Amino acid sequence: MTPTAPFTELESITVRKLFWRLLPFLFLLYIVAYLDRINVSFAALQMREQLHLTDRMYGRAAGMFFAGYFFFQLPSNLVLERIGVRKWISALMVTWGVVSCATIFVRGPISFYVLRFLLGAAEAGFFPGMILYMKRWFPASSRARAVAWFMTANPLAGVIGSPISGALLGFHGAGLQGWQWLFVMEAVPAIVLGVSIYWILPENPQGARWLSSTQRECLNTMLAGEDSSPRELNKRDLLAVIFNPQVWMFALIYFAVAACMYGVTLWLPIAIRSLSSLSYFAIGVVATVPFILTAIAMVLVGMHSDRANERRWHIALPAFVAALAIAAASHSTAPILVVGGMTLGMMGAESMTGPFWAMATVQFGANAAASIAVINSIANLGGYFGPDIIGFLRSGNGQFHGLLAIAITLAISGGLSLLAGARPKQPIMK
Repeated sequence: MTPTAPFTELESITVRKLFWRLLPFLFLLYIVAYLDRINVSFAALQMREQLHLTDRMYGRAAGMFFAGYFFFQLPSNLVLERIGVRKWISALMVTWGVVSCATIFVRGPISFYVLRFLLGAAEAGFFPGMILYMKRWFPASSRARAVAWFMTANPLAGVIGSPISGALLGFHGAGLQGWQWLFVMEAVPAIVLGVSIYWILPENPQGARWLSSTQRECLNTMLAGEDSSPRELNKRDLLAVIFNPQVWMFALIYFAVAACMYGVTLWLPIAIRSLSSLSYFAIGVVATVPFILTAIAMVLVGMHSDRANERRWHIALPAFVAALAIAAASHSTAPILVVGGMTLGMMGAESMTGPFWAMATVQFGANAAASIAVINSIANLGGYFGPDIIGFLRSGNGQFHGLLAIAITLAISGGLSLLAGARPKQPIMK
């Protein structure tokens, strides 16, 4: 297959089989992961009052997840390189399920900070591991769509989890409050799925019994020219990645995505509650709308990026749209404008992810494992910045002034994405 040739019939059949056999399970894993990191946004509707937490305390605790994420991401991803996806992701999911359950023992800000930090540490290797895993299975020409479909788990976790979380807040019994039952019930799937990964998820194409020998050979041929095989990383490789200016540019671009994604997501239920008199369940239902629209936007942008064989403008334009919408929301107290601006911000920021990771995995080639980990580790500090800056700048009249800071980071991100490397020349799937 030449670099610019369309897929043959066998190649197209093989790639479609990857989409149907791998993505649904990966998608389910990410839904569970994302739900366990954002369900605190609903728990906070009760926790803040019962535990006497200020907006700043909540914002800091919500963001503390990403401090743990930052410190443990690179080590976790390098362990994954050594022992394989199945064993390590399985262990991580069981661990974060247990930590999430332990959040029922929070009694004040310090214990809240500690457990959110530990949850981030436990989840640190999951996302970069999944991106690396897809790089080893999906050809570059179909990778943006694969990543986009995979990452629709983010908004769809909100669609599924928001009404469930709202309903669980009304459940009390066995000495536990609603917010405590929320953490217990939503942590169980992580533990169950974590145990099941070893038997469900193939480590590599050679272990996929559902691929015929012809399809397996075809897939190996497609991936052979992309340097997709794992490579042992030494100290020199790591130093080269850490001091690579391109890695830092990509990290800064994704920093804004994380700041918006988690700043909005972790404050959305509180924003709806503060601007209305809706019940917990009704808040959960209303909160599904932004997530549904975001999922649609992510898939459409990812598909168009692949078909146009273009990445940078598919990152920049959503960033600029999100920046304008978030800036408008920061200056209003009208529910429709605030929630509407947050919704457009989520749609724009999360639509950047498919093209972004498709460009990043091509850009760094053989050092993709360490590069992905470093980029994601640094960038996800935006997940600390977003929730914390909103809590810090929350005004007495209910305005979310911190959104303006997030809008500025998105505008910078859009500009940087236009400078980030040459446009990858990839085959286009017809």
